[in-house]
Amino acid sequence: MTTYAGIALALALATASAGPLAAPSRGPAPAAPSPVTSTLPSTVPGLAWSACGPAGLGQECATLRVPLDYADPDGRQVELAVSRIRSTEPAARRGTLLVVPGGPGSSGVQRLTSKGPALKKELGGAYDLVAFDPRGVGGSSKAHCGLAEQDRHLVTLRAWPAADGSIDENVERSRRVAEACARNGGAELRGLTTANEVRDMDRLRQALGERKLSAWGSSYGTYVTARYAQKFPHRTDRVVLDSSADPDPRKVAQGWLAGMARGADDRFPDFAAWAAHPDRAKDDLRLAERPEDVRPLVLDLAARLDRQPKTSTTPGVPLTGNLLRQALQNALYSDGAFADFARLVRQARTDGETPALPPALAGPMPDSDATVTIGVICNDVKWRGSVPAFRRAVAADRAAHPLTAGMPVNITPCSFWKASPAEKPTRITDDGPSNILMIQGLRDPSTPHSAGLKMREALGARARLVSVDRGGHGMYLSNGNACGDHTVTRFLLTGERPAADVTC
Repeated sequence: MTTYAGIALALALATASAGPLAAPSRGPAPAAPSPVTSTLPSTVPGLAWSACGPAGLGQECATLRVPLDYADPDGRQVELAVSRIRSTEPAARRGTLLVVPGGPGSSGVQRLTSKGPALKKELGGAYDLVAFDPRGVGGSSKAHCGLAEQDRHLVTLRAWPAADGSIDENVERSRRVAEACARNGGAELRGLTTANEVRDMDRLRQALGERKLSAWGSSYGTYVTARYAQKFPHRTDRVVLDSSADPDPRKVAQGWLAGMARGADDRFPDFAAWAAHPDRAKDDLRLAERPEDVRPLVLDLAARLDRQPKTSTTPGVPLTGNLLRQALQNALYSDGAFADFARLVRQARTDGETPALPPALAGPMPDSDATVTIGVICNDVKWRGSVPAFRRAVAADRAAHPLTAGMPVNITPCSFWKASPAEKPTRITDDGPSNILMIQGLRDPSTPHSAGLKMREALGARARLVSVDRGGHGMYLSNGNACGDHTVTRFLLTGERPAADVTC
């Protein structure tokens, strides 16, 4: 899911927007914030908009102030970067569509910028298109753990076991990261929760003057949006959940991360078929003559790099087996990334060539980006498992799913998190209006179709599911197909859904 588990990839690729910063407070290990019982004022100030973004898109930006702690709604405020593309056809406009990004850690403002042209083309003037950067992201107020540089690389934020399967280094790093966040994170870190993002969504609804919101949530954004629909069911209009995972409140992100092992296995055959196709030969990217030979080739290369990393074009960052595995996970998100991964494999296998690392893996994340990636998933729910239990899980998962080598079930900083969750996770149920359309790829590396079925089951009669016979992460206007895109667009424009779950 766009999480530490999934679309932290999107965070690593994103360039943080400039914006107001909230200075982190420092002090001893944080206590959990008090449960939220207060309500917001009935009137929320409107937004002051100004032009921003690419020329010709008609994008505007504003700043939304929200409580740092909703238990104290009149206390200290933090600022969220908000963006919109207004409908230019008042007669056709029917409301506001909120674009909810993945992550935790992806920018809604950047997603609106990238998807805005396609949404305008598909939806015409039916909606004002709106998005915001969640707390800690992009132009919104930041939190900081003060992590060491070596702990902010994506390949170390992800808990890849050592070449021999040992997790000792992962345990040490997880404890170190959790302690740094306890020392340095303060109230800003404690405020990074899904529950607060849901409340921030409703605060934005009020500021926009809307009685209801439509929403398109992607990846982790599906969980945020589903929780909004659970907490505020009658403030939702038309809801699209694109690439969902299991909303089991006992596991949340721990379960999402574990699902990546199945997701990689589901998706890899698409890459294998691509990499063995004769057309790849003209670009010197054909890795094997048969698709079934690509997987052992990649696994053998990763094992060789475990034993002897290869110097890369990035000083001080060699190509290791785990870095290759992480590059594969990133590439499986989109067919458009296949060529770069195949090129990396070819360079790594060729004597005398120096591999060029993907930009997302060539350097550390900014501290604030790493903080939000970790903070939300650790604040939302207490992670289960002892160190010995994680060792056993990693050993079993490495044998069952060698492409991910035990990473999805490994220990993380959440196992050593100092603050207990302030609130219990929300259970997603079928209680509410039947106004949700799910779209899910059959071969998703981050939110596998089998996990999406768990969200479908939880929503019951509230939802319909469109399963798309494609690979990649994110279906609508992305990796999907014309059938899936048309079904979502028709729902957003007319409210019409399939009478039953369908496959495109």
